Amino acid sequence: MMPSFITRLLNIHRSETAPVISGFLMQFTLFVCYFSMRPIRETMGVVGGVNHLQWLFTATFVVTLAVAPLFGWLASRVRKRNITRWVFGFFGLNILGFAAAIYLYGEAVWLARVFFVWLSVFNLMAISLAWSVLVDVFNSAQAKRLFAMMAAGASLGGLAGPLIGVLFVTRIGNAGLLVVAATMLIITSLCADYLQARHLPTQDNRRASNDGPEDAGLGGNPFEGAVHVFTTPLLLGIAVFVVLLASVNTFLYFEQARFVAERFTDRAEQTRFFSGIDALVQFLTLLIQIFLTGRIASAFGIRALLLTVPVMMTAGFLMLSFSTLLGMYVVVMVIRRVGEYALVRPGREMLYTSVPTADKYKAKNFIDTVVYRGADAVSGWAKSVSDLLLNPQMGAIAGAGLAGAWTLSALYTLRQHRRMVDRSA
Repeated sequence: MMPSFITRLLNIHRSETAPVISGFLMQFTLFVCYFSMRPIRETMGVVGGVNHLQWLFTATFVVTLAVAPLFGWLASRVRKRNITRWVFGFFGLNILGFAAAIYLYGEAVWLARVFFVWLSVFNLMAISLAWSVLVDVFNSAQAKRLFAMMAAGASLGGLAGPLIGVLFVTRIGNAGLLVVAATMLIITSLCADYLQARHLPTQDNRRASNDGPEDAGLGGNPFEGAVHVFTTPLLLGIAVFVVLLASVNTFLYFEQARFVAERFTDRAEQTRFFSGIDALVQFLTLLIQIFLTGRIASAFGIRALLLTVPVMMTAGFLMLSFSTLLGMYVVVMVIRRVGEYALVRPGREMLYTSVPTADKYKAKNFIDTVVYRGADAVSGWAKSVSDLLLNPQMGAIAGAGLAGAWTLSALYTLRQHRRMVDRSA
C-alpha cells in the first residue's frame, strides 16, 4: 500500500501498512471531530458565564465520575468489538441531538453549560477508547515503532478541525459544524471496527496476557477497572504519573495566563502570541512524531519517552524562578506541549500493551477520565490558593518540585512495567 522507500523512512513493515493507515485515520477523524467542536465549547463557556468556569470544571469531574461505571458495565457485558460501536454510536447521536438543540434554541445558557460539560467528558472518553483499540491490536514491539505515527494523525486532525470551523462556520453555523463532527465520528468507528476485525493481537500476546477468545466479552463488573488501578502496581504507577502530569499542565496553564496577561494588554496581541505558539507546537510535534519518536522508542525504550519531558520541565521551572524573560517562557511552554504530544502520550500508551485485555479498556478508561479530570479539578483549585500565598519565583520553584515528583513517578512506573514484562516472558 506504500512505496518501499516510504515504509523504510517511517520504519513500518510492509505487512503493517493497512493497520497503520487505519490507526492513523482513526486518530485523525476523531481529532477532527473534537477540534471542530472545541471552538463551540469555548463559545458556550463564555455564554455560560466566565465566572462560572471553575464550577463547570467541577461539574465535568462529577459527570465523569458518574459515567465511568456505565462504561465499565458496557465493557463487561458486550463483545469487545461492539464496545467501540456502542460508545461512538452513542456519542454520535449526542452530537446530532446538540445540533438540533442549537438550531432550535440557539445559545441558551442551560444548553451552553450542558454542552461544555458534555464535550469535556466526550474528549477524554473517546480518545481513551481509541487508544485502547490500538494497545489491544498492536504488541509492545510494534507499539514502540508505530504509535507515534498514529499519534501524528491526532496532531494533523488537531490542525484540520479548527480550519473547518474557520472556513465553514459562517455558512453552516454551529449546528452544521456538529453534523460534520458526527460524520467524522462515524469514520472513526469504522476504522476502529476494521482494526479489531482484521488485525487482532497475535497468539503470543494473548497467551502472555492470559486472555480468552479473541472477541469474547471482557466480563467482570463495572467497578473492576477502578479496583485494578488501586491493586495493580503498574496501573497505580500510571495513575500517579497521570495525576502529576495533569497537575504540571494545570500549573503551567495558570502561569501562562498570568504571564501573558501581564505582558500583553491588547487582545489581538494575546491572540497573535497564542496562535504563534500553537503553530510552532503543532509543526514540531508532527516532525518528531513522524520521524523521531518511533526510532527513539526502538533504540532507547519507553524510558526515554517518559523521562525526558519531566526532567526538562524540572529544569525549565528552575530557570523560570531566575528569569522571567519572554523567550525563556516560550521555550518552557513549547517543551511541555511538544514533549507531551510527541513523547509522553505515545510512551504512556505503550505501557498498556503489557496488561490484560480487560485492563486495556476498563482500567485505562478509568485512569484517562476519572483520574485525569479529578487531578485537573483539584490542581486547579490548589493553584488558585497557592497564587495567594506565593510570589511568581516561589511558584516556579513549587512547579519544579511538582515536576521532580513527576520524574520519580515515571521511574516507579517504568520499574513496574519491566517487572510485568519479565513475568509474562
